[in-house]
Amino acid sequence: MLDVILDTLLDGLKILPFLWGAFFLIELLEHKFSKQGKEIIEKSGRFGPLLGGILGCFPQCGFSVMATNLYVTRIITLGTLISVYLSTSDEMLPILLAHGSDGIIILQLLFTKLGIGVVCGFLIDFFFKRREVNQIHELCENENCHCENGIFLSSIKHTIHTFVFIFLVSFGLNLIMFYGGSEYLRGIFQNNHWFSPFLTSLIGLIPNCGASVVLTELYLSGILSFSSLVAGLLTGSGVAILVLFRTNKDLKENIKILCLIYFIGAVSGLLLEVGSYLF
Repeated sequence: MLDVILDTLLDGLKILPFLWGAFFLIELLEHKFSKQGKEIIEKSGRFGPLLGGILGCFPQCGFSVMATNLYVTRIITLGTLISVYLSTSDEMLPILLAHGSDGIIILQLLFTKLGIGVVCGFLIDFFFKRREVNQIHELCENENCHCENGIFLSSIKHTIHTFVFIFLVSFGLNLIMFYGGSEYLRGIFQNNHWFSPFLTSLIGLIPNCGASVVLTELYLSGILSFSSLVAGLLTGSGVAILVLFRTNKDLKENIKILCLIYFIGAVSGLLLEVGSYLF
């Protein structure tokens, strides 16, 4: 047990500097372009799903939270909101960067999520008409972004928070492997590969960065396939879902949005799994 704890801690400490570096760069970009991003998406019009999807590629859930508030006030369309949710990667990118993952794999993940988000966003806007614009009330743009103390301290907070999740998830995985349960865990996802996207999409819906940490670590451990990872990351928009349920008073609409995100994530993962066998 002590060896498992020490190995997990040492592995985590090795990536800690890289994790902070990734978060610092992300925070810098997010603070530099957040205002411009908000203005762009407000004026996007019919191109909202495309621009929202591109801006949603920036990791962490800050932009998806902002998009949620813009949707609640009916500044953006449902298709734009869904596009942002699907393209958002939460903590996936900094974890992959910290682990030194192949850049091609990272780009494949980002562009796959972006493509699915944009296509689904345009389809949703085509079939569902935009509602009338309501009176704009206060937007909680900084909710859950923890940026009130500046970029440096904010990046440290994100790093510590994510490091704790990585440590706990890695410890759990190492413990399972130590006691010979790795094959059982692989069996759940790999031997039932047609069911895996439905399970990972459900995990992705957990409104916390821990969901993307779990999924990414499972992928890095060779337990999750690419398609199952995509399915889970498509549904993982961080705390944005919590903000939606708190700020949008239409409960039925919130549940429909939640079900829609899950359906898109699970079906997309399944189609990618089928594609991997055909091509």
